[in-house]
Amino acid sequence: MEADWELQEEDFGVFLPFVQKKEVTDIDFNGRELWITDLELGRYRAEAVVTEEFVEEFTHRIANRVNKPFNRIHNVLEAETKTLRISIVHESAAVSGRSICIRKSLPEVRHTVESILDSGYCPLPILSLLINCVKAKMNFAFCGEPGVGKTECAKFFSGFIPPNQRAITIEDNLEMHFREINPENDCVELQVSRELSYTDAIKLCLRQNPKWIILSEARSTEVQYLLEQWSTGVCGFTTLHLDDLRNLPDRIMNMIGRTKDAGRLENYIYEFISVGVLIRQREDEQGRQKRYVDQVCFYERHQGKNNIYMLMEEGQILSREIPKDIKRRMERTMV
Repeated sequence: MEADWELQEEDFGVFLPFVQKKEVTDIDFNGRELWITDLELGRYRAEAVVTEEFVEEFTHRIANRVNKPFNRIHNVLEAETKTLRISIVHESAAVSGRSICIRKSLPEVRHTVESILDSGYCPLPILSLLINCVKAKMNFAFCGEPGVGKTECAKFFSGFIPPNQRAITIEDNLEMHFREINPENDCVELQVSRELSYTDAIKLCLRQNPKWIILSEARSTEVQYLLEQWSTGVCGFTTLHLDDLRNLPDRIMNMIGRTKDAGRLENYIYEFISVGVLIRQREDEQGRQKRYVDQVCFYERHQGKNNIYMLMEEGQILSREIPKDIKRRMERTMV
């Protein structure tokens, strides 16, 4: 459940300018310095002075709002509002000084078709193809290193899911904001907890009549159950930490771990993950951070063989050819 409380502007003190700036995604205090992650400026150390008195007041305020203890014994404080995720680590554990991390998660889509094309985030032929892949009910893996905008990319493409196709989102921290972004869609939002694990949530989904299962991040063995659900004809999105789409099958197999069904599960990966999208971030000539789609590929299992078809790499289109089985599926589902 989303928190039913919000901090007031005066509660943020020195953090307020960064909380208010739309381009800022993360505000991190390490006990001494304040570091900011900005979509345009990248990550930099702010000149703002954070006093011990403010840190104590801010922490006390958060602990009171969520009614949780914070001391040497209970040395981690987690809190979540509609738009912020706050994590504070006590100095008894963070020996370099009390650590405060604030991550912003706004209920909006940063990307539009126009902004994607104008910024060079993705070329028109690939963008059109990916949109059609969503409409053709294909399964997507949005990949990249932490902080490159995998969830933001998934949020944009989720906007092309037809409203009458029920989508169930599974998250530990509510970042997709699917219902607010797509208010006309049939949607169920699940939040994992101690009582509801990722695996339990994925298994629960099939009893909720989904057409789409959107897993915020595949991290561990739950990915096996996600593949099994997708094998039933349910569609979906997920994100993964990855540096090359060709490594996705091995990455998932390592997440699942050793199993006597390794061969079958590897085949599942190629058969039930259709599209891979890799996002990267680099600095442009003006020193601004530029996010862009670096790689796009299709995964396919055809006549007993597993194949990867790279369509795009290093931001450049390599091929405009679509595998026959993929093309046939697109034509069949879009009639």
